[in-house]
Amino acid sequence: MRDLDLRGLKCPLPTLKARKALNGAAPGTRIRVVADDPMAAIDLPHFLGGSPHRLVDSGREADGTELWFVVEAGAAPSDRIDRDGPSS
Repeated sequence: MRDLDLRGLKCPLPTLKARKALNGAAPGTRIRVVADDPMAAIDLPHFLGGSPHRLVDSGREADGTELWFVVEAGAAPSDRIDRDGPSS
């Protein structure tokens, strides 16, 4: 499992950096994301809900200042744009 330390970053950077790491990872790769921005508790699960990636586990450190999320990469979304439109 890979660690992604996003402590010290404020919204929306933790979610944007997690998205970049997940989209660049092979499907099935697990990443442990650590953040200290309280908004990450809302933003990261919200992003994952609309993505091919999956939230495996999450929690808060005992002192309450750090959040952690174990996420599993799914298939990265395609960056390809179909310029021909839908086929008939």
